[in-house]
Amino acid sequence: MHKLIPLLFTFLFISNFSYSQKSIKGKELTITGTVIDEETKQPLEYATISFFSKAENKIVEGGITNENGKFSIPISKGTYDIAIEYISYTTITLPNKVINSDLDIGAISLTINMEALDAVEIIAETTTVQIKLDKKIYNIGKDLTAAGGTVSDALNNVPSVSVDVEGSISLRGNENVRILINGKPSTMAGFGDSNILAQLPAEAIERVEVITSPSARYDAEGTAGILNIILRQKETLGFNGSITASVGNPDYAGISSNLNYRTEKYNLFSNLGYRYYDAPRNSKTNTHYFDKIENGQTVAPEFENINENQRVTRLNRNFNASLGMEYFLTDKTAITGSVFYRNGEDADESLNYSKRFNTNILEEETLRKEIENEAGKSFQFALNYVTKFNDEGHELTADFQYENKDEDQFSDINEIYITTNQTNPDPFQQEKINQTEKEKEYLIQADYVLPIGEDSRFEAGFRGNFQNEIKDYTLRQEDLNSGDFFVNDTISNIFDYTENISAFYTQYGTKFGEFSFLLGLRLENTQLKGVIDSQLTDQELEDAFGFPIDLDFNNNYLGLFPTVNLIYNLAKKDDNKEESITFGYNRRINRPRGYYINPFPSRSSRTNVFQGNPNLAPAFSSAFDIGYLKRWDKLTLTTSVYYQHETGSFERVQEDTGRQTSDGIDIIRTIPFNLSSNDRTGAEVGVLYNPYKWLRLNSSFNYFQFKKDGEFNGVDYGNSDNSWFARFSSKVTLPGEIDWQTNMNYRGPNSNAQSTTEGVFSMDLAFSKEIGDHVTASLNVRDVFNSRKYISLTETETFERESESQWRQRQVNLSVIYRFNQKKQDREKRNNHDHGGDDDDFEG
Repeated sequence: MHKLIPLLFTFLFISNFSYSQKSIKGKELTITGTVIDEETKQPLEYATISFFSKAENKIVEGGITNENGKFSIPISKGTYDIAIEYISYTTITLPNKVINSDLDIGAISLTINMEALDAVEIIAETTTVQIKLDKKIYNIGKDLTAAGGTVSDALNNVPSVSVDVEGSISLRGNENVRILINGKPSTMAGFGDSNILAQLPAEAIERVEVITSPSARYDAEGTAGILNIILRQKETLGFNGSITASVGNPDYAGISSNLNYRTEKYNLFSNLGYRYYDAPRNSKTNTHYFDKIENGQTVAPEFENINENQRVTRLNRNFNASLGMEYFLTDKTAITGSVFYRNGEDADESLNYSKRFNTNILEEETLRKEIENEAGKSFQFALNYVTKFNDEGHELTADFQYENKDEDQFSDINEIYITTNQTNPDPFQQEKINQTEKEKEYLIQADYVLPIGEDSRFEAGFRGNFQNEIKDYTLRQEDLNSGDFFVNDTISNIFDYTENISAFYTQYGTKFGEFSFLLGLRLENTQLKGVIDSQLTDQELEDAFGFPIDLDFNNNYLGLFPTVNLIYNLAKKDDNKEESITFGYNRRINRPRGYYINPFPSRSSRTNVFQGNPNLAPAFSSAFDIGYLKRWDKLTLTTSVYYQHETGSFERVQEDTGRQTSDGIDIIRTIPFNLSSNDRTGAEVGVLYNPYKWLRLNSSFNYFQFKKDGEFNGVDYGNSDNSWFARFSSKVTLPGEIDWQTNMNYRGPNSNAQSTTEGVFSMDLAFSKEIGDHVTASLNVRDVFNSRKYISLTETETFERESESQWRQRQVNLSVIYRFNQKKQDREKRNNHDHGGDDDDFEG
């Protein structure tokens, strides 16, 4: 507890005084000395020394100590107050020091400030919220339930954010949310696919920005808003880091490291991790088929009821590594380069038992076995340049990013009869599927910030995002006569999909008194084009899929996206009190992904398939948000009401394809389409309450209602409903300095035109113990009651289906973290510098 490493305040000081111990022109004299810990007599590296000029009435010079606690600072003649500071130590000031020659002030001994130390520890462990003009920033703090978990687990504890049992992320109940990593689209977010977030360690997160009213600086993608995940990048000078090892049940083993080495001239940072785990998934459906009218005749289904019970074993092995370097070209210019690499191998085995009934009598039972092996790797290279023209915020930043992803997937599908009433039934065809997926993405971005006076700022910038995705899908089926396999040309295809986005933006912000505003306008062009290489003609595709399909499409959408963000401070800020009202308006776009557009159906089931829709167009929305924040000494209250009107919103429906399997079972497909409109209104409230040092409480509640209008294939899919979700988290420090954290989540029932989904309750528990200054051990149980299940009922004119799925069952993890050259009070404290466009000058 008595050897501390400098924290945030040191870095804020250094950012204002990037002076080394080199001579500076015009400074004839040199002041030297040594700073040590009074009790241990050990040198204190990176202590700060500042010189306050009596004549100029301001700090005019400063520096830091080296690894031996020594400093050497050039200074002009004069009279100064010399302050020697080190975080969590008591500051020593040498007043009225007359400097007229070189001076060695000797050894300065600093003592621990225990009150400051306790305050630092409390801040580090508490999840806090910061309100800005266009976002809420949640500093994750010490979230025990996410230890050894994933980014998805950590996101599920952030107010307004929900992660369902299938890993889909929603914001205020809306899944049309844009995921950014450090302010940019990234292969770490899976090119828009949030599933990869379930494979990255939660320890990588520093904070989450919930951006419900994005400013013009951000990409207009995501009608619900943006989640900007800021990953850790240590700022502590010197060499330091941590190693985390975890084991769990179901089978789980992982190890990761965070290493950092920083000097005055450069900063090296890296993250390495390997995870092996089994994530078993279970699902079951009960489908009841109705009689149909065909050519005026009543036609009974081949089977009245079909029960499917699927068990999936998912073995995953993932390795991820990132390495970066920030190099300070001058005091005000820096360039940062980083690379990210991920390699993953999955081995899944799916067993789908299907029972078919007529008049409640079992007619036959089959077993469909699918073995799937998948190997994928992704690579990202990023380069960032920033130059600050002055200390008032006048700066230019430029970014380049290249990403590449390759994935190979092989599936072997075999189905057999377990029992049947048929005499000598034809066997099922074995199927072999080969699918390769290649994705490339380029990002070019430039942002310019010009302060105007003390309280105003003008910004302008450009972003180009160019992405290409090629999926080569080959289906080979067994020839039942010869046993050989042939390529099914009607299903095999190559889908080449390109998304190009170019945007210019400008925005202006100012504050006068307690009122601030930020006005912006973004001009954005979206190009969606695709080529489908298939043996089927246009007419054959239309006959097979039930609607016209363009095999070669090229669509452009040019739009203006205005943003308005206002904040009024009802009370002037001090250390413990704050009160403000915010208002936001923005126009957004939701672009369909390749998965939603590819018209060739999935093959995970013969009777239930997912099929994309190449005719999908982007959806557009206008959103309004009014928020209120009140902060007391130990209590923070946040509330907001919001309204969103969306046109062309996406909706997934299930319908009878009119086709049957070889054994006469109707094939049902799920397909997305554009609804005409979707109106959503809601309100949310959040409370952070820390009544005692040993007790911290965090809760939030969100209620929303919606109304959808639209039809597809002549069927009206309009409906209206309401839903809500709530979460509660408590953290208690038990005797023996054991921390106990409980998280509870409930997502209320909801519905669409066809389906009703039951509410889902889940609870996570975690316990943590500090062992000395360098080791932390934690035990957590996610989904204690194994209740995180998705249960729904779907009703159409031709069938009724009850479904239950569990994406991941209860997980128990034990994690141990070892830190070197760190203390437990500084590992969570980070320099909160700008990532991805914080509007820091206009925060509430």
